[in-house]
Amino acid sequence: MECLSVKGDQLFIGGADVEALAKKYGTPLYIMDENTIRKNIKEYKDSLNKYYKGESLVLYAGKAFCCKQMYKILTDEGIGADLMAGGETYTAQASGFDMSKVYIHGNNKTEQEISMLLDIGVGAIVADNIYELKNIQQIAEQKGIIAQVLLRVKPGVEAHTHEFIQTGQIDSKFGVAIENGEAILAAEYASKCPNINLKGLHCHIGSQIFDYPPFELAARKCLEFASLIKSKFGITIKELNLGGGIGIKYTQADDPIDISKFIQGICAAVESNCARLDLPLPKILMEPGRSIVATSGITVYTIGCVKQIEGVRKYVSVDGGMSDNPRYIMYQSMYEAVRVRKPIDDDTETVRVVGKFCESGDILLPDIKMPELQVGDLIAIEATGAYNYSMSSNYNRVPRPPVVMVRDGKDYIAINRESYEDLVKNDA
Repeated sequence: MECLSVKGDQLFIGGADVEALAKKYGTPLYIMDENTIRKNIKEYKDSLNKYYKGESLVLYAGKAFCCKQMYKILTDEGIGADLMAGGETYTAQASGFDMSKVYIHGNNKTEQEISMLLDIGVGAIVADNIYELKNIQQIAEQKGIIAQVLLRVKPGVEAHTHEFIQTGQIDSKFGVAIENGEAILAAEYASKCPNINLKGLHCHIGSQIFDYPPFELAARKCLEFASLIKSKFGITIKELNLGGGIGIKYTQADDPIDISKFIQGICAAVESNCARLDLPLPKILMEPGRSIVATSGITVYTIGCVKQIEGVRKYVSVDGGMSDNPRYIMYQSMYEAVRVRKPIDDDTETVRVVGKFCESGDILLPDIKMPELQVGDLIAIEATGAYNYSMSSNYNRVPRPPVVMVRDGKDYIAINRESYEDLVKNDA
């Protein structure tokens, strides 16, 4: 990870001493480098500005990591946000974020959420299905307003990734499929709704993707569908949201897409297909989340137990686990890790790093080569800036760790550590 460095025997993130931060804030501890976040945002913005002739907007995917400080960074950088209705939207609004730059997702928004979104004045609601279109029309009519809507479509593109994070194929809970006629029926319904302005299309083909062609194919299929909508209903699609899902380097085996080349290819695909189909260039929206924050973060743990089972394996138990990083138990996600003190020592043994929770599947690193580890050592798991805090839980009634941000070597709290009092405050 670019944000990590070694000076003498010590590990640093964003210029801050990791061991010193662990002593100051305790472990488990999420640490994120703000400069890395800003650098990644800038790469997307600069690439779109360089390679696309039309309008564009980067939408940070809030599900990757959501807190008020994150939205303050987004405001500084001038980008938008792709959020779920409810809590993610409330968090952005509480930070003072520009809600006209917010696009709302979700496959089952409640009527209360739709009403809230229309009252707030979000940039657009991404409608998942025809039932949601009906609710949006009804609520917007009651309020006497025109709802800005994108239709989420399934372009029939399968990404080569874990089946639980594939979303572009017909067998997905998200969106309406182009290939079986669902999407055109939904578009027809929207075209007849006086309180809906169908201004765009949205697709998302999956996550942690390392190939260019699926994205370019999705763009072509969506634009062909936009052409069909124009010919049938006289609606010109003005915005095309191509989702996110670009993979990042969790381990040495991962080979991420170059962001600039990816954006160049997407822009070329959109421009060439618009020319072929005689369509005006739409405003391109992109939803990178993981690739903006994942490599900015590490999680630091203290080793509490080392257990050698002769002829089987060596277990190293830490003071966190599946409640602060459930991704292995969910997706068998793999990570790299380093010992915080003397991080460049030779890796001499294979260990299984496990958490403290009452589950056999509470594994962080199933088999990883590390230097010899002792009780009391600190270890840092890399690339945990995305989907770790946001998926964390209070399983076994363990408080969530804090999130510490670092900028130019200086640290500050973004999210406080939960206390036992926090755990019981909502108990009746």
